[in-house]
Amino acid sequence: MAEEVILTKQGFEELEQRLHILKTEKRQEISQIISEARAQGDLSENAEYDAAKDEQARIEREILDIEEKLRNVKIIDTVADTSVVSLGSEVTIYNFKTEKELKYRIVGTTESDPFSGKISNESPVGKALLGKKLGQTVEVVNNAGTIKLKILAINS
Repeated sequence: MAEEVILTKQGFEELEQRLHILKTEKRQEISQIISEARAQGDLSENAEYDAAKDEQARIEREILDIEEKLRNVKIIDTVADTSVVSLGSEVTIYNFKTEKELKYRIVGTTESDPFSGKISNESPVGKALLGKKLGQTVEVVNNAGTIKLKILAINS
């Protein structure tokens, strides 16, 4: 049985959009490049053709991967209960080590992007925050040691 893929509604829509672009625009672009490279003659020593075929294979793998994820998707609705951190929650935390406030949305691994404030429910910080309440302090053990975080706000 395939593994369940957890996405927010926004993450689901972004994945569908990416699939559409790959199937329409990217397939057409790579097909054109292959045709042009093929027209140059001898394919045995045509680096442009080889690179285009490799890119075509990468695109097809990505299409299959996205289609598989979409078949097994579980969309998390907006969070109604903001008294506890759950999947989909936006959490404002205070990091005692860096003395900074940070804001993260807890999402599934597929949608995770720490640089845009989305952390996975399976990451050390995500795991530590899930199920915790406003005002609670948690300790997260990672490669850099132990960090202490305080939950300042929980939003949907």
